[in-house]
Amino acid sequence: MNKRGLIAFLLLALFLFAGPVMAETVAACKASKCTMADEVAKAACDKTCEDAGAANSGVIKLDNPLGENIKTPADLYSRLIFGFMGVTGVIALLMFVIGGLQWMTAGGAADKVKKGKDTLIWAALGLVIIFSSYAILRAIFETLNFS
Repeated sequence: MNKRGLIAFLLLALFLFAGPVMAETVAACKASKCTMADEVAKAACDKTCEDAGAANSGVIKLDNPLGENIKTPADLYSRLIFGFMGVTGVIALLMFVIGGLQWMTAGGAADKVKKGKDTLIWAALGLVIIFSSYAILRAIFETLNFS
């Protein structure tokens, strides 16, 4: 399947199976909820549906999929930046393990020992950069009142 076919298939699947969000109209509210025989109760139900329709005026309130803590773009940016920094910390830890394995399995070969040491040195330098950038960004975000 070529690229265009794949994109068309994914878009079709999105529109067909995503389940559209639909607002309840005043007429649908009256038809589904106001089916009682008593005229007073039916009139009160109709009034409730009309009030809800006027209050909502077709606007649907959706929950924030990113969480309740993210209310502004600045909150989103800070969470993305600190998440990215966490991933880079994991990569630095992985590089420490790789460098240690290279050094341990060098078998006395000078070039392999040097390669392992260099990997450890660069991983340590990477951690220093990660920690200092974290401290700098934290100070900036706290100064600018970001979360």
